[in-house]
Amino acid sequence: MRSFIIGGAGFVGSHLTDLLVSRGPVTLYDNLTVGKREFVARHLETGAATLVQADALDLDALEAAMAGHDVVFHLAANPEARWGLERPRLDLEQGTIATWNAMEAARRNGVTRFVFSSSGTVYGDVSDPRGEGDLGSLPISLYGASKLAGEALLSAYSECFGLRCTICRFGNVVGPRGTHGAILDFCNKLRAHPDHLDVLGDGRQAKPYLHVTDCAAGLLFVLDHAPGSLAIYNLAPPDTTSVRRIAELCVAASPHKSARIEYGGGAQGWPGDVPQSRLLPDKLAALGFRVRHSSDRAVELAVAEIAREVFGA
Repeated sequence: MRSFIIGGAGFVGSHLTDLLVSRGPVTLYDNLTVGKREFVARHLETGAATLVQADALDLDALEAAMAGHDVVFHLAANPEARWGLERPRLDLEQGTIATWNAMEAARRNGVTRFVFSSSGTVYGDVSDPRGEGDLGSLPISLYGASKLAGEALLSAYSECFGLRCTICRFGNVVGPRGTHGAILDFCNKLRAHPDHLDVLGDGRQAKPYLHVTDCAAGLLFVLDHAPGSLAIYNLAPPDTTSVRRIAELCVAASPHKSARIEYGGGAQGWPGDVPQSRLLPDKLAALGFRVRHSSDRAVELAVAEIAREVFGA
C-alpha cells in the first residue's frame, strides 16, 4: 500500500507515519511551517518514507506528488483556531481550499480512498454530547466552518466522482511532538514567566482530549474497516477534562510548582471557542474501535510528555 499524507511531518501526521511505514511506502507532503523534519527523520533515513516539501495550496505540485498512491490522508489545516481571528482568510485557505485541492488531486490521479481529519467544532456551541448525525447548530469558529465546508465538499466528491471518503471528527488531540494547544501553551508560558500562569477564560471550559497515539490508531482502523462510499465517525473519548485541571497539571509537572494560576474570566477562552464540548464515540465503538485512554488519562500522559520536551528531563 502506497500512502500519501498531507501534513505528514506534523503532529498527528508523524504519529500516523509511525504506523503506516510497516504497510508500504509513505509519502509525506508538508510545507514544514508547523511540521518538523525531525518528527519523521528516522523513517526518512531508512527510506520507509519520503518527504515532499511543498504547499497544499499548490494544486499542480500536489497532483504531481500524489501520482501512484493508493490512499490519501488529509491532515493539514490551520493548527491553531485562534489565529483565524488575526487572519480571517487563514482557515479558508488552509482549511477549505487546501481540502478541495487534496480531493481534486486525488480525482485527477484516480486515487479513490480518502481519509479526512475533521473536528468536533463542526457541532457548534452545544454542551450536550454530540453524535455524528447531530448537526443542529452551525460552527462558531472559522476553523470549525472550514472543517464543515471540507466535509460538504467530500460528500459531493463522493457522490459525483466515486471518491470513497472517511471523515473523522477529532476531539482535542494531545501528546508528544505537539505543535499547538493548551498544554504546550501553558508549559511555554511557565518557562517564560515562572512565577505565574495566565489562563484564558474561567478555567471551567471542558472538552474531550484524545491522545495522539489513539488518534493515529483510529485513523488506521477506519481505513481498514469503514464501510460505504462516505462514512463519518467521532474519534474521541466519551469524557472531558477542564482547562483548570490542565493548568494545575502543567504547573505540577514544571520546575515552577509555586507558580500561581491567574484566570482571565468569562466562559470562552476567545471568540469562537466552544466552552463545553462532548463527543459520542458509540458509532466507532460499534465498528470495533475504542480509544485506550480516557480524556483525563490522555491529558495526564500528554502533560508529562510535553513537559519533558519543554523543560527537559
